[in-house]
Amino acid sequence: MSQLIATLTNQHKDLLEGFSEIKKLGVCSKEGQRKLLSLKGALVTHLNKEDRELYPILKRAAESDSDLKRMLDSYLVEMNQITKDVIQFFEKYSHGGEGLEFAKDYGRLVGILTRRTRKEELTIYKKFEALKTK
Repeated sequence: MSQLIATLTNQHKDLLEGFSEIKKLGVCSKEGQRKLLSLKGALVTHLNKEDRELYPILKRAAESDSDLKRMLDSYLVEMNQITKDVIQFFEKYSHGGEGLEFAKDYGRLVGILTRRTRKEELTIYKKFEALKTK
């Protein structure tokens, strides 16, 4: 496994563990809120790393691989929506949140991010690794 993919996979693990910790602390607790804000920074760092180091290589390869291009186009459309969802969540709850609506929104966000990280690890990261071994 390349160093980049190992780092990105570990970041996924840390992010998902952080969301799990928030659930244990209490999504609406002050400790949970603090942890959530720290995860926001970690998530932005992770996305920036993917944008700088992962996707440019995949995009270059997609210039001569129509299947990869279709996959990337689909992932980028999906990621744009996920980014909007994440931004909306953090804007809505920038000063904290509580109650059923917050818990539902938080659960939805965690579900979206969990599905996306698994999907990346099973497809995009494997594609990247295959390109690196050619």
